[in-house]
Amino acid sequence: MTKPSRQMRLSPRHVAYVQPAVISEDMPPPPEGMRSATEDDHRATIDALMAGTDDPGEIWFFAYGSLIWKPACDFVEMRTGLVRGWHRAFCLGWNNRWRGSDENPGLMLALDRGGACKGVAYRLPPDRVEDNLIKLFEREMGWLPSAFPPRWVNVQSGERRIRALTFCIDRKSGRYVSGLSEAEVAAVLAKAAGSRGSMADYLHATVEHLEQMGIHDPHLWRLQHLVAEHIEAAYEADR
Repeated sequence: MTKPSRQMRLSPRHVAYVQPAVISEDMPPPPEGMRSATEDDHRATIDALMAGTDDPGEIWFFAYGSLIWKPACDFVEMRTGLVRGWHRAFCLGWNNRWRGSDENPGLMLALDRGGACKGVAYRLPPDRVEDNLIKLFEREMGWLPSAFPPRWVNVQSGERRIRALTFCIDRKSGRYVSGLSEAEVAAVLAKAAGSRGSMADYLHATVEHLEQMGIHDPHLWRLQHLVAEHIEAAYEADR
């Protein structure tokens, strides 16, 4: 991996301040109006997606957030690349379970329309595509209907163009959050924590791994600085 050329302000010290009482990987019950997805649901999604590919033995998925540092399934190749027409944004809300609470709900990353996004493409094992897609969908689409369903995008990786699956926000889902300033997003990320950790930890891990791969996201870089400021003001002001 490329050695980061910049020093993040948001650090493990900051993250340690914002921790939930209990960390758990257990799946919480779905919110009202949603239901838990089944394996049959995921297989139906896979069947529909595979109808849009020419080579079912070469399947890639594009990671832009936590899937970069926690892929959730096996892969045999990875490449950094650029997706045009979509940008990385904290627009999936409001999360009051995994990385948020009723008092301080969190915002998760999804791809939203417009701009471009640099991330990482992973190629699934050709002999175990369906099994690994199910693992991926169990992680990303535990509840239905999904607020960020999978779709095909084009990833430009060097001279190569890759068709890959990724997760894009459904602006009509009811969980789409827009119009917040960077300062408002940072204030949310600095406080929210749930059963799988804090939003500060999520942001720190994402920015750290992007930087290690030579990917600098100016928006996330500004957010990590602002989140660190918020945490310092809340926990270190009297030191």
